[in-house]
Amino acid sequence: MTRGNIDKAKGRAKEATGALTGDRHLKREGRVDQAKGSAKKAVGKVADTLTGRRRK
Repeated sequence: MTRGNIDKAKGRAKEATGALTGDRHLKREGRVDQAKGSAKKAVGKVADTLTGRRRK
């Protein structure tokens, strides 16, 4: 599992927990973690394209 996927999963868990408990800060933090995960994944894809490697 790539670091981007880990951040996205962690973010989904935080967002769900925040929604269940009514904690807006935790919910927002989860959304930020998901965005960071997506960005890391995109950067990885660009790096792989530039170096000629393929990702699953």
